[in-house]
Amino acid sequence: MSDTHSAPGWKDAVVYQVYPRSFMDSNGDGIGDLNGIISKLDYLQQLGINLLWLSPVYRSPMDDNGYDISDYEDIAEIFGSMADMERLIVEAKARDIHILMDLVVNHTSDEHPWFIDAISSTNSAYRDFYIWRKPGADGGPPNDLRSNFGGSARTFDKPSGEYYLHQFSTRQPDLNWDNPRVRVEVHAMMNRWLDKGIGGFRMDVIDLIGKEVDQQIMANGKNLHLYLQQMNRATFGKRNSITVGEAWSATPEDALLYSAEERKELTMVFQFEHIKLFWDPHQGKWCNQPFDLLRFKAVINKWQTALAHRGWNSLFWSNHDLPRAVSKFGDDGQYRVVSAKMLATALHCLKGTPYIYQGEEIGMTNVHFAHIEDYRDIESLNLYQERIAEGVSHAQMIGGIHANGRDNARTPMQWDSSANAGFTDGQPWIALNPNYEQVNVAAALADPNSVFYHYQQLIALRKQLPLLVHGDFQQVFAEHTKVFAWLRTLEKQMLLVINNFTREHLTLDVPKNLQSLQGRCLISNCAPREQLDAQLELQPYESFAIIFERS
Repeated sequence: MSDTHSAPGWKDAVVYQVYPRSFMDSNGDGIGDLNGIISKLDYLQQLGINLLWLSPVYRSPMDDNGYDISDYEDIAEIFGSMADMERLIVEAKARDIHILMDLVVNHTSDEHPWFIDAISSTNSAYRDFYIWRKPGADGGPPNDLRSNFGGSARTFDKPSGEYYLHQFSTRQPDLNWDNPRVRVEVHAMMNRWLDKGIGGFRMDVIDLIGKEVDQQIMANGKNLHLYLQQMNRATFGKRNSITVGEAWSATPEDALLYSAEERKELTMVFQFEHIKLFWDPHQGKWCNQPFDLLRFKAVINKWQTALAHRGWNSLFWSNHDLPRAVSKFGDDGQYRVVSAKMLATALHCLKGTPYIYQGEEIGMTNVHFAHIEDYRDIESLNLYQERIAEGVSHAQMIGGIHANGRDNARTPMQWDSSANAGFTDGQPWIALNPNYEQVNVAAALADPNSVFYHYQQLIALRKQLPLLVHGDFQQVFAEHTKVFAWLRTLEKQMLLVINNFTREHLTLDVPKNLQSLQGRCLISNCAPREQLDAQLELQPYESFAIIFERS
């Protein structure tokens, strides 16, 4: 059974994520902005994407680079104005690009008017917009719940004698979604954004809004799906909108609850099982684990299979919180270009919606700053101080940050080889990756064999070929430790995708049913292949997709 061709139009779309602070600076203050994004819309149109996910641009004190929102209906001055935002929506739509706003409603900034009022008095009308508890028996926090950014998840408010909950920074108090007034206010805000013409929302840590605080159940609380169904009915469900929820806790079973069409919740969710595979079970991402393709394949296969006929997969290798794809899953040295192309082919030939993180389409890499002072990310800085105090060495912590720190994805976009990579005329808010003189957009556009044109070709193929969007998925060579390959089938067409995930030359024994089939090479990063013999000699990081017509 395959999806019908009448499936919603968004299924053939490709999403591009912009981290506005680091994309393009138009006014020389060293910080990317909305007018900078507008100036690069033609570039994004040339790439071929349809949806543009913006990390938060709302008014914010920037304790967590905009994920701490003080006004959902105003724009941070560093990014521009609401007039600039409205122009971006219009200019993007003129290029068939719709904007996905980042919806951050698990928490607000401590400078949001709701929290300012809530902390002013225990009798405040907004007190119950947040989550307060009396001290424990020892006078300290009511329990030992930890923040994701280090330290206690409770901060004491001396005037009221109560603690407020924050799962992230102390300046990001959690909203109380059990209060129906919170839900009404959030829905109204969402509708005002939708009325401006945006295409939908990416929803930050949405799996946390149904939390059961006193049971210390933070993710997947009992009311989570009820609240999402209410949100759907009150806001985007009546419109042709796309919604993707960030859900670090999601299992395939959860993803079906979120994204099965009949449940009327979200379009899809981001899950992170393939990312967390390589984190240490005890020290998390700060102690990097070696890449294991068999485990990686098993996770991708599990998600492809579980969401084959109901629900929908989000496909991504990286984002603003994760290391660069080619550094994590490929080879950012000798084989940077060929492995970046391999990763692109692998992602775009799976079933689901592909997400491209800014710079991924030119093969940008992780940055290895030597000094902790060069980093800007609150998570990295807090955890570094905490772990150093516990006796972890500088070398171990900086190694973990080099491998998995969030600033890897946040160094400025590399536009050309001029000063500051063409990102700004001023002093950039964070240092550039020194390799920008070689790895940049101008160089990519000038080279017909660049990573950019490989992405462009994949995006175009997705729009032309229903098989890439709706075809069934079946893994082949499942036990191979170095090759990830699969078949996509739809009606009389079959697509074979083969990816060598190593820097080795490999010999692959081809099953009899695939030998001597004559096909057409859709895309490759080495010499094109039209058929398979009994044995296949693969180059390092070689990747290709062949389409066959079946009788």
